[in-house]
Amino acid sequence: MKHPDLERTYEALACKIDQVGESNSELFLAKLVLLLAHTNGDADEVQQLIDEAAASLM
Repeated sequence: MKHPDLERTYEALACKIDQVGESNSELFLAKLVLLLAHTNGDADEVQQLIDEAAASLM
């Protein structure tokens, strides 16, 4: 994905998080990850990406 597409994706994600509200944001993100994982189809790659996403937060 090219930079402009990443920016557009980030903006859409941020807006949707605001729309679902703070109380639903964790559930929304979990559902989104599962949908994207299903689309990706590679469980090992999805696990690696989950680990990468968490690495800077721990």
